[in-house]
This record gives sequence, C-alpha cells and structure tokens, in this order.
Amino acid sequence: MQVGYAAEDEAFRITLREWFEIHYPRFRQNWLGTPDPNDLVWRRSWEDYVCNAGWAGLGWPEKWGGKAWPLTRQAIFHEEHARIGAPLGVNIIGHGILAPTLIHFASDAQKARYLPGILSNREIWCQGYSEPGSGSDLASLTSRAEKHGDHYILNGHKIWTSFAHIADYCFVLARTDATAVKHKGISFFLVDMKSAGVRVAPIKQITGEEDFNEVFFENVHVPLDALVGEENQGWRLAMAAASFERGTYFIPRLVRFEQEVQDLYKLATDTSSTGYASAAEDPHWRRELTKLTVDSHILRLKGYRALTNALRAGPPGAEGSSTKLHWSEAHQRLTNIAAELLQERALSGPDGTDQTAGLWMRDYLWTRAETILAGTSEVQRNILAEQMLGLPKS
Repeated sequence: MQVGYAAEDEAFRITLREWFEIHYPRFRQNWLGTPDPNDLVWRRSWEDYVCNAGWAGLGWPEKWGGKAWPLTRQAIFHEEHARIGAPLGVNIIGHGILAPTLIHFASDAQKARYLPGILSNREIWCQGYSEPGSGSDLASLTSRAEKHGDHYILNGHKIWTSFAHIADYCFVLARTDATAVKHKGISFFLVDMKSAGVRVAPIKQITGEEDFNEVFFENVHVPLDALVGEENQGWRLAMAAASFERGTYFIPRLVRFEQEVQDLYKLATDTSSTGYASAAEDPHWRRELTKLTVDSHILRLKGYRALTNALRAGPPGAEGSSTKLHWSEAHQRLTNIAAELLQERALSGPDGTDQTAGLWMRDYLWTRAETILAGTSEVQRNILAEQMLGLPKS
C-alpha cells in the first residue's frame, strides 16, 4: 500500500494550496451576506468560481477539455479543497459520477453535447436510481421506458434524489425489458428535467433543508439518442458509475472528519466537567476522543489503500463498503459526543442564537442520514460478509 505521495506530487500540492489560500478567502470576503456552508446558492457559486478558474475535468482526457491528471493529483486537489474549508459543490454527481461514465460509455455525439455543460458547471445533474420499496435493492426498480418510434416513454417514481429541485438533467435507470431477470433489461437514460411530465417534490429534512426529492416521470418523452450504451445493458453502466463515485467521494469527507475531531477537542476543552479543569481532562471524554482519533487515522489508511488499488488498475472491491460503513458510523458517534458535551445548549437546535451549538446540532441531525444514503449500513455489511469474508448470501 502506498502511504503518502511522491515528492513531485507534494510540490504540486503547494501550488494548489497557495491558490486556494488566496482565492477562497477572497471569494468569502466578496460574498454579500454571511457564507453558509450548507446554503446551495453559496455552494453553487463557489463551484462555479472553481470551474471558471479551470479546476474542472481533472481526470478527463484532454480531448474533452480535461486535464488528464493522474489519480494522485486528483486526490491532492480534493484534499486541499477540503482542507481550506471550502464547501462541497452541488454538481458533484455530474463531475464525479456521470462525466467519467459518459467518457467511458457514451457516443462522441453525447460527449460533445453533455461534457461541456458539466465542465463549465453550467448544467447541474441529479441521479435517478432509488425508488420507493427498492432503495437498497436497486435491481428491483420498476420505472419503465417503452420505445415508441423515435423516442421512449418513461414512467416511474424516484426518491431521495439529491438536488433534483435545481438540476437541469437526470441520469435515470429504467426497465426496458419487463420479461428479463432482475439485473437484466435495465437501460441508462439522460433525461431533461424540463421535459413535460417531470414533476419534482422536495422532501423536508429534519434539519429544515430540502436537498432530497421525489421525482415523478409521467409519460415523459425521451429521445432515442438519450440512451447511453446499449438497450438493456444499463446495469453495467450503473456499476461502473458506482466505482467512479467511490474513487474520490470520501476524500473530502475524510479530511473534514480529521478537522471535526480537532473541533471536538476544542469543544471539550471549552466545556466544564465536574472534578476536572475541562471535559478534555475527564478520562471518560478523553477515551471517547481518543477512539475518534484512531478512527480518523484508520480511515486515512483506508483512503491510501483505495488509492493504491486504483493506481494499480485494480477493480473496485468491497473495501469501499468498509470505508463507507466506518466513516458514517464514526461520524454519527462524533456528533453524538458533541451533542452530549453541549448538554442543554444542544436544545437550541440548528437555528438557535448559539452559533457553535447550532452548527454542531445541524451536523448531528444530518448524520442520521449517513448510514442510509449511498448504501445502508446493513447493505454494506452484507457486501463485506459475502465478498470479503466469503459468507453465504442471506
């Protein structure tokens, strides 16, 4: 396993760090109002700024406007972007999942049509996968696309679709052969969210935000040239897209986890504890904070392992499930401890006058979803049991 980066990559990191340390504070300073790391307008504006500066298409071939960076430099970019405290973009699905899928599987005409909009961040994408009753069993989806002359007619109901309410397009899995076995007969479509028959219903989250949505497709006309790859071969594309998602998906989250552990140490230092100078001196809290520090170190090693495997062109394996499971459950523990340390201050909630408590409690509420999204903890454990431990399928 490769731990760390080569000297030339670390020199490259310094160049990136200098750019972020100049431009991100400048962007914040020029922002009208108070920057909110969870506000979609703020996140989209910073993402536009980064793309307009040329920091997009990092791993794409130069033919399609990319930089053709090796994986190590892509990883360093995401580390430095997270280190400066910059927010995650709202088009991460377009940049991180769809674009590499199109580069590998789409026709040249499709690449020419859709890649420039992603590169410039002009067109936002969402992912139409999960459905009511089949969120953890994607292959059981029931959305249907039937061919009629020069188009398909799409009908179906998707749920938990991130950013669908602001997306321009959605890549959708739909069944095109109702007689095929579960993983067969599924196709991969690019759907214009402005098409007649597309209806989006935002879902109010416990944090008060509405990032997730239900999407209804009711007799939507989808052109034949919106099919990516071959008809009934969409499952292969979906699995490839999942592997691209695992490539850099966790890097910003792992960097942020390290920062949050340090933030938690500060909260403990500023919190009183009976019989001790602060909670940070209390053996109980010291033990919990130490566990999280160990989690952070192990997660970083898992990130290096995943990067090493990708550099060796190895196929994505169950290690991604290990990282996702570990991170999501450790992140919940971290915010649980923050809530306990805050005590009655936590009752003010995300929108209270106590800004420190509000930020912690917003994250506490948000992390409830992290053991569900991107594959539930139960699904991840099944993958690990079957693929790593060789246990029989349930």
